Amino acid sequence: MIHTENFLTSLLAVVNAMSPYLLLGFLIAGLLHVFVPKRFYSKYLSRDNKLSVLWAALLGIPLPLCSCGVIPTAVGLKNEGASKGAVASFLIATPQTGIDSILATFSLMGLGFAVTRPVAALITGLCGGILVNRYECVNASTCECGGADTTGTAALTPSHTDTFPHRLWCALRYAYFDMIQDIGVRLAVGLLIAAFIGVVVPDAFFLTFGSQPLLQMLVVLAVAVPMYICSTGSIPVAAALMMKGLSPGAALVMLMAGPAVNIASILVVKKSMGSRFTWIYLLTIVGFSLLFGLLVNAIGIGTEISPACGEMHGACCPTESSTTSGFSTLCSALLVLFILFALTMKLLSKFKKHEVAAGTTVYTVEGMHCAHCKAACEQAVGKLDGVTAAEATPAANTLAITGTAAESDIRKAVEQAGFTFKGQKE
Repeated sequence: MIHTENFLTSLLAVVNAMSPYLLLGFLIAGLLHVFVPKRFYSKYLSRDNKLSVLWAALLGIPLPLCSCGVIPTAVGLKNEGASKGAVASFLIATPQTGIDSILATFSLMGLGFAVTRPVAALITGLCGGILVNRYECVNASTCECGGADTTGTAALTPSHTDTFPHRLWCALRYAYFDMIQDIGVRLAVGLLIAAFIGVVVPDAFFLTFGSQPLLQMLVVLAVAVPMYICSTGSIPVAAALMMKGLSPGAALVMLMAGPAVNIASILVVKKSMGSRFTWIYLLTIVGFSLLFGLLVNAIGIGTEISPACGEMHGACCPTESSTTSGFSTLCSALLVLFILFALTMKLLSKFKKHEVAAGTTVYTVEGMHCAHCKAACEQAVGKLDGVTAAEATPAANTLAITGTAAESDIRKAVEQAGFTFKGQKE
């Protein structure tokens, strides 16, 4: 039976350790999202050379895009003429990490892991992109799987006026509302699971696999690859499992492969990019996560996070200082309030009845999960002749179109953006 006081103490310790870094990471992500020019990314990715592959990984690493949000963004880059290698590099590197998850990794797992994650994402994305350029068609715009420029890079920047106060407001709204709506549930679940593991799982539980670290990694891969794992929400879980004896290498495999790929993303990538691209994309992620896992174990990164209480960086192992810091507690309270508000609004939007104006048709579109998906879908159809307004609602799987555009054109634009068009909503 779980001792409630121990569970709450463990939960508070984890939240206190992560909340200051999460709030800072969200803020930086919001500023990047709004203040980086809309065409900045496509400018450096839409080149048919190896440098575009490197730029794709470098530009993708700080972006707070999950594996669902990165797909429509990558499809938009492909439709703007980016090489398939650059698209692959962006797809592989971006969801593995972000400015928020880098800071959160440092808060719980130390500097070694915080540096290793973006370095691993960079090298994995770079190698994956080079392999795709080598064994796939050279340029996406000339491939049979390519398409017209229908999506752009709207998922990277919201529409807003040019006044600084309004742009700052957009950055704050994106940081502490839109992002938290997207990952709030997974982050909260990750924190709860971490606290649960800290209380229930016996110390040194995974040490039974101590002589077989590769087996640990393969087991983690078997669980992480098909599932959706948030790059930030997975951090407290990985740290808690390491406290119970999971090797640092296996934890890194979870942090690399889990956020980078899942069943849904595999299916969408196959549909948008082709089978050979998908195999290279998948095998690169799996192969390099194992390689870096073995390397981390060999170097000894993460050894300070041990099953012995008190030796872990941060506060997954509850201590007096970790639970009584006034600043950390204030940050934790703010984070909880932001999560509760964002998720409450998201829940209410599912039940809110929208009046359909004259000339507006509502379609069912599946595959939208976040603000990036919403923006990508709206921009994809917004460029069509005859469309005067487009509003996507991911929570309800709907797309409201005002105008005279043909349904066939809308279907084509939606599908090219990486989503599933189900026709007019009944």
